[in-house]
Amino acid sequence: MKKKHPIEALIEQGEHQQLDFKFEVSDSKKIARTLSAFANTDGGRLLIGVKDNGNISGVRSEEEYYMIEAASKMYTQPEVPFEATRWEISGKTVLEIYIAPSADKPHLAPDKEDKYKAYIRVADENILANEILVLSWEKKRRKDGTLVKISKPVERLFSYLEQYPYINAGQLCRIGHVNYYTAKNILSDLLAIDALEYVVVDKRIFYQRVPGNDKLAL
Repeated sequence: MKKKHPIEALIEQGEHQQLDFKFEVSDSKKIARTLSAFANTDGGRLLIGVKDNGNISGVRSEEEYYMIEAASKMYTQPEVPFEATRWEISGKTVLEIYIAPSADKPHLAPDKEDKYKAYIRVADENILANEILVLSWEKKRRKDGTLVKISKPVERLFSYLEQYPYINAGQLCRIGHVNYYTAKNILSDLLAIDALEYVVVDKRIFYQRVPGNDKLAL
């Protein structure tokens, strides 16, 4: 039995959170958003020269690589590093770009108005990270750590999560009797110490207990 080409095996998976197909790269700023999303989430691979339906079209020139390089060096802040591999399959070239999950997030990329924003990868899409996620990543990088006070709003938050699967900032404001600024800081603190994790439901970001994690068990 003929051994399957590594690229064919990847293509069979279809696009998902850690895999994206690109027929071509024509816009470095747009591809920078994908680099940001992969780096800010679980990492992933871009296959350049593959259509959305999985058919291999091949890359046309060295220009594809230089567009990725420009996206990384010029349009991600801080720069998102990548590894590139060229694969030859059925007389066509596919460019595989690997982006590792980053410890230096948030990585920002320009939106359609050229404002630098952080993105996350959800299924096969890139969506904007909200300010709570961005703040949690910034707190996680602090060398002095993050101190979480077990306040009444925090107690109410965990009591709520014993009954419901997840919560958002607006719900925390209501059940915790706090303003948005306080809710934002509570949620970002708990994310930073891995007591909570985010989940995306219908493109909206919510927060849930980390399964099997007893941090701050009240």
